[in-house]
Amino acid sequence: MININDNTYKQRLEKLYDWMTAENIAITLFEDSEEHRDPAVRWLSGMPGDALLLLTPTRQSILIPWDTNIAEAMAQADTLIPYNEFGRQCTKALQKIAAFLKLPSGAKIEIPPVTPYPAFLEYVELLNGCDIICRHDGIHSTVVKARAIKDASEIERYRKIAAITNDIIDLLEQKIRAGKLNTEAKVALFIESEARARGCEGTGFGTLAAGPTRSFGIHAFPPYTAGPFATDGLSILDFGLKYQGYTSDVTLTFVRGDLAPDQEPLVILVQNAHDLAIKSLKPSVSALSIGKIVEDYFWEYEKVMPHNLGHGIGLEAHEGPSLRNRADNDWTLEPGMIFTIEPGLYDVKFGGCRLEDDILMTESGAEVLTKARIIQL
Repeated sequence: MININDNTYKQRLEKLYDWMTAENIAITLFEDSEEHRDPAVRWLSGMPGDALLLLTPTRQSILIPWDTNIAEAMAQADTLIPYNEFGRQCTKALQKIAAFLKLPSGAKIEIPPVTPYPAFLEYVELLNGCDIICRHDGIHSTVVKARAIKDASEIERYRKIAAITNDIIDLLEQKIRAGKLNTEAKVALFIESEARARGCEGTGFGTLAAGPTRSFGIHAFPPYTAGPFATDGLSILDFGLKYQGYTSDVTLTFVRGDLAPDQEPLVILVQNAHDLAIKSLKPSVSALSIGKIVEDYFWEYEKVMPHNLGHGIGLEAHEGPSLRNRADNDWTLEPGMIFTIEPGLYDVKFGGCRLEDDILMTESGAEVLTKARIIQL
């Protein structure tokens, strides 16, 4: 038995228990495994990964971890059962828990919407008599939407990780100016080392360091090489740090030497678009409209941004809200949301420029957490 003594987890769970009661759901299954990663397990229990989490409307949370030692040290749940007790099979685990709870015939059990069809059929067979629900608009999407609005503990973490990120940005500029980080690999490995030295879990995603000959791509492939970085032209550095599960996400552009006539407008337009987007951020504004403002600005100069303006960040490097100019984008900016603003322009011959900051939406407007910049060397 693990005692839940953190009100943050309690509050998150209580909302889901109420939702399950209203929907008449007997069990909800969340799965974080090699086959299907779901940070909702960590968000609801503190377990960093590799576990099943089952919830019931009787306000029980049942954690089934691969690693019980990690679970005992880091997670919070009403009941902990080792995954080995179920033959390391998710379907068998759900079957046995349902039998233990003595669910009546027709009881509704909700499983992840990404469950493969063969696994869905196995659930139906093993849980004979139960109504197996697998849908996109169920409790799992409810959790995704809830995670988009950060609570006080998450905002506190983001202030910490932003401070670390800004510290490393300053160090990067110093060392690149001094010629000590002159290759893509050196830059990427420096970030990894400095992140861990400051208590981070590492980087939130693979660092992208692209020198002038490779910065023409949105995401250079491979993400970094042993080639030169921050030499004459435009170099892009996109990285994030992971702290207590949460990741930052920033992009810097390094400019060295005299720019060609076709390069300079890229830098000016991206900086202006970045500033324009931040000035346009307000609570209750549609995320789609912010994306459109920047795309329209670029279009005035016959430029096209080939990616979305931004995205939410949290336990995943990309989550809600999405700041994109697409008809299916129904996100509205709300206080507590943390997301990126990252306008960028790219040219096959002259390279690219992108500027990305992390933004906290408050009641009064946008608070820029990070200090990304276009650095003139």
